[in-house]
Amino acid sequence: MSLFRVILSIIFPPLSVLDQGCGSILIVFLLTLCGWIPGIIAALIILNKTRN
Repeated sequence: MSLFRVILSIIFPPLSVLDQGCGSILIVFLLTLCGWIPGIIAALIILNKTRN
């Protein structure tokens, strides 16, 4: 997980998981609509899981 992706997930979470697939984008987008913090947390979790 690069620093650029972490910053991107804080600014606009759905854009940071763009290459992870449609399902991830949709989940993060819906969570971001519900609240900005849940979207950030989901994006960071998805990015962390793909790194390992």
